[in-house]
Amino acid sequence: MNGHQPAPARRATAQQVALEHIRELIASGRLQPDARIRQERLASELGTSVIPVREALKTLEAEGQVRYAPHRGFQVTRLSLDELTETYLIRRLLEDEIVRIAAPLLDDGRYARLEDLMGAMEAASATGDTLAMIAANRDFHFTIFGAARHPRMEDFIRMLWQSTDAYRSVYYTDRRARDRVNDEHRSIVAALRAGDVERAVHELDEHRGHAVAALADRLDD
Repeated sequence: MNGHQPAPARRATAQQVALEHIRELIASGRLQPDARIRQERLASELGTSVIPVREALKTLEAEGQVRYAPHRGFQVTRLSLDELTETYLIRRLLEDEIVRIAAPLLDDGRYARLEDLMGAMEAASATGDTLAMIAANRDFHFTIFGAARHPRMEDFIRMLWQSTDAYRSVYYTDRRARDRVNDEHRSIVAALRAGDVERAVHELDEHRGHAVAALADRLDD
């Protein structure tokens, strides 16, 4: 046969597996801000050596999700309210622009994907599955951003999101916050479908503002 065989899927490296595992521990709240990250324990859980775990932690340190402290090792980064507010300000500047670019390029396929993700978030909210809601929420926003076809902008925004992952689970433990997020997503999509881009941008600004306000008393210690 002359047909080309599909290339085999690449297996994730031990470092990639460790990186995603630690990201999940942080995003789910199982590793809280200031928590010490025990490399040997993680390596044992993953069935690998400490080296890929350490390399994964260096990547997370560059992203701002963990920090290294002498004599204590790696810890999950704790943000001050000022740091969180500044992170969300930078997000607003980038996200408002990318949504304006993306809005006219959203097609039926992306809208169908957004509807699926909103349904998944509402189902996860009803059962209190915080991790599933966080994952669907991320996919929801990046489905919109992806329509802009500006991968470097997306990468910067993704890094900003990752730097606050440790706090997202705190926000989603509140059922009222989860319900508000779901309502806000519906409003954002309705504005985009109506072609009212500035209303969608305004809804997104309020959406981020509610998250910062809800976390303020947890951060300003």
